[in-house]
Amino acid sequence: MIKQTTCAAAALLLIAGASQAEPDQVAPNPNMETASYIAAPDALRTWVTARAGTGEAVHWVSEGGVYAYPSGEKLFGMIGFDSSTVIWPEDADGKIIHLTRKTFAYTDKDTGEVLTEYNGETVVPIAYPYQMITYRLEDDKIYGDVEQGVGDKVRVIEAKSGIPYRKMGSGYIYNAAVFLDFPLPSGAQYEAWENYDFFIQPEGTVDEPHQMTWQRYGKLPAWAGGGQSITHLHSWRVESHSEFPQQMLDWAKAERPMWLNPPASVEEVRQLQKGEAGPGWSGD
Repeated sequence: MIKQTTCAAAALLLIAGASQAEPDQVAPNPNMETASYIAAPDALRTWVTARAGTGEAVHWVSEGGVYAYPSGEKLFGMIGFDSSTVIWPEDADGKIIHLTRKTFAYTDKDTGEVLTEYNGETVVPIAYPYQMITYRLEDDKIYGDVEQGVGDKVRVIEAKSGIPYRKMGSGYIYNAAVFLDFPLPSGAQYEAWENYDFFIQPEGTVDEPHQMTWQRYGKLPAWAGGGQSITHLHSWRVESHSEFPQQMLDWAKAERPMWLNPPASVEEVRQLQKGEAGPGWSGD
C-alpha cells in the first residue's frame, strides 16, 4: 500500500550494500510453486499477488492532488510510485514477505512540473528506501505488519484492525483504513487518517485489473505551511518501466533511480537498516 507515516521525506543517497541492479532485473523467484502459495486462501493469494506480483518486480504508479482543508483549494499535484516483489515461503505456514520501496513528488498545480521550491522553501519529496511487510490472514481479514527505519529507529508497525475484503462479481474489493497517532522524536504528535480502496479483477477480464484510490487527512509538511489537508491519489499497476507515465519515469531516472527496483532480498533490507536516515523516512 502507499502508506506513509510522515509527510516530510528527503532524497537518500545510495547506501553502501544496497542493490544497484539495472531496472527490472530483480531475480525471478518461483513463488507460485511454493507450498505457502498453493495453500493460501484465494483472498489472501489474490491480495499479495496484486500488490507484489509473484517474484519479478511490479510497480504501482500514482497521480493525484493535495487540497487545503476545509476550503478545498488545490495546492499541489502529486506523482509517485512503489516498486515491489514478494517472497512466498516454502512452508505452508511461513511468513509471506512483501519487499517494497516508494517515492512521491509534489508538482505545480497548474503546470504539472515537479516542484523543488515553494515560497522560498525547499520541497522535500517522500522517499522510503524500503518497507518490509509480512502478511497473514486472521478472522477473515488480511493483516500486514510493516518494518521500516534505520539504526535505533527501526520499528515494526503492527497491524491492529486488518484489511476487510469482499467479493464483487469476479473480483475483490479490499479496504485498508489507517488511523495514525504516535509521538515524533521532536516531541510533537503525528496524527493522520488514510484510506485505501483496492479493486482487483482477474487477469485478462478487464484492461486494467489492478486499481486503487487513496485519501489522506492530515497536516501538510512544514515547507508547505503545515496546515490541514486532503490528499487524493489514484493508482494502477504496471509490469515494467516502459508502462510508466513519461514524466514520472523521467523524474525517477533523474532523481530516484534506486526506487525503480524493489529491494532484492531481506539481506538488502538489513543493509539499508544499518545506514543513515534521510529526514522524514525513518526518524519520523
